[in-house]
Amino acid sequence: MSSRSLSIGIVGLPNVGKSTLFNALTRKSVLVANYPFATIDPSVGVVALPDERLRKLSEFSHSRKTVPAAVEFVDIAGLVKGASQGQGLGNKFLANIRETDAIAEVVRIFDDGGIIHVDGRVDPVKDIEAVNLELIMADLETVDKRLASVAKDAKAGKKEARIEQGLLERLKPSLEAGRPASSVTADEFERPMLNRLCLLTSKRILYVLNKKAGGANLDELRDGRWDKLMAFMKENGASWVAVDAGLEQELKDMNDADKREMRSGLGAKDDGVDGLIRKSHDMLGLITFFTTGEDETRGWTIHDGWTAPMAGMAIHTDFKDKFVRAEVINWKTLLDAGSYAAAREKGLIRTEGKEYVVKDGDVVEFKV
Repeated sequence: MSSRSLSIGIVGLPNVGKSTLFNALTRKSVLVANYPFATIDPSVGVVALPDERLRKLSEFSHSRKTVPAAVEFVDIAGLVKGASQGQGLGNKFLANIRETDAIAEVVRIFDDGGIIHVDGRVDPVKDIEAVNLELIMADLETVDKRLASVAKDAKAGKKEARIEQGLLERLKPSLEAGRPASSVTADEFERPMLNRLCLLTSKRILYVLNKKAGGANLDELRDGRWDKLMAFMKENGASWVAVDAGLEQELKDMNDADKREMRSGLGAKDDGVDGLIRKSHDMLGLITFFTTGEDETRGWTIHDGWTAPMAGMAIHTDFKDKFVRAEVINWKTLLDAGSYAAAREKGLIRTEGKEYVVKDGDVVEFKV
């Protein structure tokens, strides 16, 4: 978290709109140079997290530079059946997903005879199950390999090995039954072991339902496929967002007024892409705090619940150890005060210590 943007892998079957979505997203790209260690790769887009608060703070401070919090989207090759056994670009595909923080799984929800579907018919739940099964099979292979390597130490009575073996022996039947690794609860001792396994189905999944403006969308056809999909989402407590990837790609070079007019004409309510970016961020329990001044206003992504010294690591790793105190004010309170001096005079800027838990929308100045 401290040295790179959040990374989301875009996955799905061939011809569901992954690359179209990626192209629409990368029109919102931010300057990679602003993000240390950001990968310069044609399949990686560093995208600004939409946030009106940042713009308002930058105007307030008359900042020369504005740097939003970022989400990194990775366009991963189309998944084919058998990827877990190395079919298609299987192994490379799965390795790429392992390196991401979460998965955006693109699911086509429109009929169009001109766009081939790999199974001949659009069935979102069946498509989701096909992708998720490949991820589960890959995880099962990882668990089997790890069980074999930990067995000797567990037999010799080594405590850590026995704890890990217990975890693996709970994961294996769950995966064999077609359930994701996230369905297995790990205790405080097992959690670091589970994290080291880098299981694909431990990652949070955001389902991106790809529509087509003016097309035969399943939520409008209501022929049973949409209801079945919604039942799947509810049953699995899944996060989802609807996006018209094709429309957003068409609109990418237009100004905001023209975009609104075209969307309205096609009956598209809003920019699903912004919703996707925000939901990816929220799904992972992330929040944004700000630093602001004449030089720069910047949004920083951290985990909800982080204390001030941990939050400081987003700016520089030294901040955690060298932390003395933090001066904190809510972004809106600062704007309403009219200036830093007025906020200070009214006693609105608080001095917080090491135990302070940073809140979403805090403007923080670290003292180290």
